[in-house]
Amino acid sequence: MARYTRREALQLGVAGCIYKLHEPPFKAEPCDPERLKPKPVVSPFSPQIKRFVKKLHIPEELTPKKTTENVDYYEIKLQKNLKRILPKPYPETVIWGYNGMTPGPTIRHDGGDCIKKRRSSVVRFINELGKDDDGCDINAVVHLHGMASLPQYDGHAEDFIPPGYFKNYEYPNDHNATFWYHDHALDYTARNVYMGLAGMYIIEDDNELALPLPKGEYDVPLILQDKQFNSDGTVLFDTGRNRSLYGDVILVNGEPWPYMEVARRKYRFRILNASASRNFLLMLSEDCKRQTLGDEMIVISSDGGLLRHPVTLKSPFQSLPVAMAERYDVIIDFSHYKPGTNVYLRNVGFTGTIDSDTRSHTVMRFDIIDKAVKDDSEVPFELGEVSPVITPGTQINNERTFRFERNQGTWKINNKIWDKCRVDANPNPGDVEIWNLVNPGSGWVHPVHIHLVQSQILSRNGLPPKPYEAGWKDVFHLGEFQTVQVAIHFDTRSNNLETRTGKYMMHCHNLVHEDHSMMTLFEVGKGGPDPILSAPAQPVSEMSPF
Repeated sequence: MARYTRREALQLGVAGCIYKLHEPPFKAEPCDPERLKPKPVVSPFSPQIKRFVKKLHIPEELTPKKTTENVDYYEIKLQKNLKRILPKPYPETVIWGYNGMTPGPTIRHDGGDCIKKRRSSVVRFINELGKDDDGCDINAVVHLHGMASLPQYDGHAEDFIPPGYFKNYEYPNDHNATFWYHDHALDYTARNVYMGLAGMYIIEDDNELALPLPKGEYDVPLILQDKQFNSDGTVLFDTGRNRSLYGDVILVNGEPWPYMEVARRKYRFRILNASASRNFLLMLSEDCKRQTLGDEMIVISSDGGLLRHPVTLKSPFQSLPVAMAERYDVIIDFSHYKPGTNVYLRNVGFTGTIDSDTRSHTVMRFDIIDKAVKDDSEVPFELGEVSPVITPGTQINNERTFRFERNQGTWKINNKIWDKCRVDANPNPGDVEIWNLVNPGSGWVHPVHIHLVQSQILSRNGLPPKPYEAGWKDVFHLGEFQTVQVAIHFDTRSNNLETRTGKYMMHCHNLVHEDHSMMTLFEVGKGGPDPILSAPAQPVSEMSPF
């Protein structure tokens, strides 16, 4: 019998397996992913534009279409649009956005493990993207990153929403954290996110809101991305022979190197790295070209919610690494600066990231204004509950090792490529396991994302995790020649939410690596809902109002 690679199978039209002797009620066949070639460019660099000209954009917060006693219903359309990213005389850039915006609208929701307060949500995503420049359908998948969703709502890479279709995703909102939603389509995640399909999703409950942290206009999302542009203003998608995708224009909330006017008080910034391949190493400085002494950021939250205690990082000797898909919430107290001072958020370099332009070493600028404001916010010493997954009496049900490496030109996990029919781990509901995530080589880092569960780092090359990564995590920065040991409890963090069973993904969140097979499946228990067939997308013609 002839044997084919996954990409050869796609070209021959024989890829995939039969799920329970059925197929989804539509044909969602993407074009051959090998056709994604970079467009010709005159210069290897984006146009040289002035920095700190555009004001920081704050994404709008989405209002529910309908609200019942315990559920909020939202609607988001995936649409093409034009956005002014580069200044005139460069033309506007075509983007793919949620509701035609990039980043997409923020969903801020009541949630957490509070049975009186917690509300679930239903988010309807409608694909109106049509075809790409090569005449192929732009199939979409939506993943709410960090959420303990049922398999059919988790954004399995082959659970497509074709153009002209919609899908209602149900989310339990079971714990407080800074989440994000983004595209997760097989072989096209890097392209689709790079084109703009990303947005922030925030969950809070009464316990967090009762803390004296900055709120309202002083609670600000910062979505970091990098892009490269052609001289005609179009986005250049160049994966460097399927290795990584680095841009030389840094965007914050969709704007290049923005500035933000800030009062002399404390702010909470929710930092998300939504880049395809770029890691950030963040510090504050009063100089955009070098580090100054004593500028502070206080980390209060990681991927899965509040830390137990705040962690202060002081430049130039302490910095905050933020790998792709990681989230950290930080407090910056601008009361220490005189009016008229400029403070820069700098990216001081990260091993495994290739820069072709030093402009990427600065992210944005804060302008301290002389504005009288009342600041009754504080950073309490006790923030959130971070109960250890493993205690002296905990039974460890299994220990597994996963190696992330490039082999024969392909990104692999344990020397295997993606196969939706293969399961590489099968823990039982409620099990506690230790997973050893291994990067045996150099030149590349792998931010490993494990779907469904919030977990804890036990060690990094045998040493304890850094204080800022000692909380709940769903992305694990796996550096060169590193082994990260992770403790996982295959249960939900909420006492009010049933344990999940079914198939979920684990993958590298360098989206180029993910798109080129560095992804696998694990299954919790047996007999869970099928992630592709249990709730497939439906034609828009069959859509009714909430």
